[in-house]
Amino acid sequence: MIEGIVESIIGWAENFGLAGLAIVSFSEAIIQPAPPDLLVLPMALSSNGSIVEIMIIVSVATLFSVLGSLGGYAIGMYAGRPLLEKFASKKNITKLDYIFDNYGSMGIFIAAVSPIPYKALAWAAGSSRMDLRLFISAGIFGRGLRFGLEGIILGLWGNEFLNLIENPLFWLVGGIMLTVIFIPLNNWWSNLISIPKNDV
Repeated sequence: MIEGIVESIIGWAENFGLAGLAIVSFSEAIIQPAPPDLLVLPMALSSNGSIVEIMIIVSVATLFSVLGSLGGYAIGMYAGRPLLEKFASKKNITKLDYIFDNYGSMGIFIAAVSPIPYKALAWAAGSSRMDLRLFISAGIFGRGLRFGLEGIILGLWGNEFLNLIENPLFWLVGGIMLTVIFIPLNNWWSNLISIPKNDV
């Protein structure tokens, strides 16, 4: 069901170019499930290596994603814990609380770069009344880095990258690197729940 919704949103947005990217980036940070990456990647690939075009794509995705996250922040601030408890498990809410209490803006940066749904972190940030300036700054830096890397890699070296992923050695090396990175991150995330409640 979710996949169908995502496909419909992206299929619709593709017809509107940068305007579609702006709408998807803005709304994804508030409520809808389609990530703007699904538009950033093909748009960067079709930019023919134009630095100006790549920067415009990255800027639109970053700016409207952060603007949309303010809506997510407001939802979390006014709807509070009931909203989080409806859409997220108690275990994950406890982990998010711990991240905000101990990492602050770095927690938003992690979410902005990672596949963690940005709206969930925006809701949690609003619910915990995180400093709005830190929230915005971390979002700009994190989302800019994420979309910037996507835009630069596919925009400047798109064909080379597509050829590279057809090489079995790429998947072997990439798999090893992802394993080295994923295992400690997964252990860190899993162990957050074992933190005593008085430390959360």
